[in-house]
Amino acid sequence: MNTVTLQTHHTYVALMELNRPEAKNAISIQLLAELREKIQEVKKSKARTLVIIGTGDAFCSGADLKERKSMSDLQVKQFLKDINLCFSELANLSIPTIAAINGFAFGGGLEMALACDIRYASESAQMGLTETKLGIIPGAGGTQRLSRIVGESTAMEWIFSGKKLNGKEAMLRGLVSQVFDPDHLRESSLALAREISESAPIAVSAAKKAVRRGMEFPLESALEWERLCYFETIGTKDRVEALQAFAEKRKPIFKGE
Repeated sequence: MNTVTLQTHHTYVALMELNRPEAKNAISIQLLAELREKIQEVKKSKARTLVIIGTGDAFCSGADLKERKSMSDLQVKQFLKDINLCFSELANLSIPTIAAINGFAFGGGLEMALACDIRYASESAQMGLTETKLGIIPGAGGTQRLSRIVGESTAMEWIFSGKKLNGKEAMLRGLVSQVFDPDHLRESSLALAREISESAPIAVSAAKKAVRRGMEFPLESALEWERLCYFETIGTKDRVEALQAFAEKRKPIFKGE
């Protein structure tokens, strides 16, 4: 049975589902391999937005600890390398990514969500980087991505204590953008993805690049980087189409050209 599935919604929206509900969608060696495969499929597809969600009552509960227990130290190090590569591939996708946190998102599960651009959560979601309670630390980008999202002090508070947050608290502290009734999370995430996919894809990709890389630079350098990213849109057919559609008082049809 596939532990990760990939579907297409509304032509340009990719929906990836983690499918190990009996294990709270824990990250096994098989799931990690399939996740990397699906990310490559998305990269080669015509998708303009990606939504990731879990089946059952969990987004992803983290690493499969039953499997981890039987691993040698060398195997653990290899797994850590592979999961870091996977989440970096996810973070580096040129299209926007949305994590729909529909339940438990602990450890590596939250780190997967942190690698996405936008996080939505259900009111019943529970999330946290709980690794210090297991004698380890977040090792799939959690210490770095969380601190960039919520700030250094808050990140250290949560990581040191292994704090678990519900959806509303996560939203108040800036970890997730919006919180929804559990029955509406999936459709709300897909609705946002569809709205994004109707924007000019080259412009969206350039905007993502401007934000992501710009965060690494001092302000003046970041503003110059923004201008360079803007230049990527000037010669596109989509920009011409947008101006034509405005003149004709119609909705533009973007082709990513």
